[in-house]
Amino acid sequence: MSKVRYAGAALAAALIAGIPGVASADGGPGRGKADDAFVLAVTGDIPYSSALLHAYPSIIGGINADPDVDAAVHLGDIKSGSTLCSDEYFATIKADFDLFDDPLIYTPGDNEWTDCHRLNNGAYNPLERLAAIRRVFFPQPNVTLGRHPMRVESQARQGFPENVSFERADVGFAAVHVVGSNNSLAPWTGNTAPTPEQQAEVDARLAADLKLIRATFREARKERQRGVVLMMQADMFDPSVVNPVPAQWTGLLPVVQAIATEAARFRGPVLLLNGDSHGFVQDQPLAAGSPWLGFYGVTAPVPNLTRVTVEGSDQVDEWVKLTVQEKGRQVFTVERVPFAS
Repeated sequence: MSKVRYAGAALAAALIAGIPGVASADGGPGRGKADDAFVLAVTGDIPYSSALLHAYPSIIGGINADPDVDAAVHLGDIKSGSTLCSDEYFATIKADFDLFDDPLIYTPGDNEWTDCHRLNNGAYNPLERLAAIRRVFFPQPNVTLGRHPMRVESQARQGFPENVSFERADVGFAAVHVVGSNNSLAPWTGNTAPTPEQQAEVDARLAADLKLIRATFREARKERQRGVVLMMQADMFDPSVVNPVPAQWTGLLPVVQAIATEAARFRGPVLLLNGDSHGFVQDQPLAAGSPWLGFYGVTAPVPNLTRVTVEGSDQVDEWVKLTVQEKGRQVFTVERVPFAS
């Protein structure tokens, strides 16, 4: 049986201490679950190398082999930031995604469209690549990927089929298209500021994102759900960034403020899942004393918000197993499961 791994067990224990509804657990694949539980296999920032691309079907097979898993999530960045954003590569990843036995929820990352203006990415127009991503990975609105897809609510009619929500185990879930590179406001090659077309895309997507976040919490309050899970690519609290420059985070500020406001109005635990920064983190980014409070202009701590950053990049060797309990004190249990050997 696989053993759950921690990057500093004492630190992890300290981070989750006192967080109602969130726990970490040992056990690994196939440990068994309650009949009313819902289990997500969460990954992101993969595959980043040719070796991982070759191994990706086997990695998916390992997740498929866990009988506990009900659905999978990919938090974006299906390639590294220095490789081609080609149609052929997208088709390869789509074929891999089709190997998931269970429903797969995918929210795009910046590497597959936002950053494709880079010369080593092929010097694409990022907006053209975004259209390609939607065409390849979201061909049918309101339905997930995977061999056995599930129905979801989406913003397809508004032009954002990747923004989806659903409810399981008395918890509300939403995949929200928020990406790194300052949520796509980082200037494209040859520019010193966002182009009008670039700014227009960000404005429209941000409005849709905020609408989805607020609607998810509104439904959770109305139905008295036990918790809320938000899934996105961008790490809005990247611990590796020293002295962040506010001007480089403006595209993320409204998202953080919306989450803080809505979480403060919600009585249950809120779990934010993201990739982007590649190292596993489980913390309370807006707890009392956090420097991110002042940075984002959040006026009061948000103690019921926990975020988990999944491991990624070319050294990734694990996935996160999120168990959602419909009953009992602990709503969320987070496990780190090594890839099957």
